[in-house]
Amino acid sequence: MKKRNKITYWSVTGLFCAMMLMSASMYVFKYEEIAVNFAALGYPVYLLYPLAAAKALGAITILTKPSNFLKNLAYAGFFYNFVMAFGAHIMAGDGEFEGALVAFLLLGTSYFFDRKVFGTSSELKIVHEQVEA
Repeated sequence: MKKRNKITYWSVTGLFCAMMLMSASMYVFKYEEIAVNFAALGYPVYLLYPLAAAKALGAITILTKPSNFLKNLAYAGFFYNFVMAFGAHIMAGDGEFEGALVAFLLLGTSYFFDRKVFGTSSELKIVHEQVEA
């Protein structure tokens, strides 16, 4: 059971982080095309480069887990990004909301299995205290 959870976590998280890194690279390398789409959704174009950096750093943070706080901050940032993207596409009526929905589902699955495989910070603290005792 634990092995299946780890395989599921790493598969889903790998897919999710690959999706975010590809998205960030498109923001940089296909700037003109993405800028037109961003403007059509009502977002300012100057957000593209900071959003690309945030997506890349968030994906790296989730994969490397430098601290629980940073990992959870990355998950939260992606959550708000996808909610806003989904809402913007629905409001624009362009029918392009599927990418945000898929990313949201991958994010939720990754977060759920992260908790199953690695536990929460409070659970880790209790285990650490038991080991020291």
